[in-house]
Amino acid sequence: MNEQRQPVLQKPPGYRDPSTPGQTHTRPPFRKPVLPQSYRPEKKRSRSCCCLCCCFICILILVLLFLIVVAGGVFYLWFEPRLPIFHLKSLEFTRFNVTVNPDGAYLNSQTVVRVEARNANSELRVIYDRTEVWLSVGNVELGSASLPGFTQEKKNITMLKFTTQAKNELVDSGGGTKLKDGFRSKSLVVSAEIQSGIGLGSGGWNTNRVGVKVLCGGVSLKQIEGGAMPKCSINFLKWININL
Repeated sequence: MNEQRQPVLQKPPGYRDPSTPGQTHTRPPFRKPVLPQSYRPEKKRSRSCCCLCCCFICILILVLLFLIVVAGGVFYLWFEPRLPIFHLKSLEFTRFNVTVNPDGAYLNSQTVVRVEARNANSELRVIYDRTEVWLSVGNVELGSASLPGFTQEKKNITMLKFTTQAKNELVDSGGGTKLKDGFRSKSLVVSAEIQSGIGLGSGGWNTNRVGVKVLCGGVSLKQIEGGAMPKCSINFLKWININL
């Protein structure tokens, strides 16, 4: 039998046989466009400029710090600035009443406290912001009071007078009994905490105020009435303590 021939399919127009040599076509290599000299980035020069700017800023900061240190040293040597000195001068109860009830004890009191502030500077005045005082006996609050700001001249002693009150201050029954007994025997130990802002000045200039906390106490009523001057400590910048 004669084999039947399959019809030969015609190739579509544009068809290229890959087995035929000389038929392969490759793309030409990509060439970057040549930019003029003015458009080319100058990396090295920009980096060197940044380094010079950083060095200049660092040198400027060091010079400023050096000048500040020198100015502070000259200021200290010339004026010899000192913090004011505080003493708890007197403490008097004009009213002290403890009422003991089954549900606890209630304290009603009025206290007059005098604090001595001494400016030991011979060239500088001391400027005070609003000054507040808090009195306490252990954990029992005896009230608070405040005074407006004022200026203390050089080598000056100023007496600060505060009047505090405690109205229906609730304490436990045992604490109320101790307060009564301590008041009668004058063995109560009263502590005073004073807070203010303090600055220095001379002529037409003043420094900024710095917040200070003054703690006085540790002595009994009997010792205060006998003329004892309780030691006070000054805390400023929230971490520096100075005992006076």
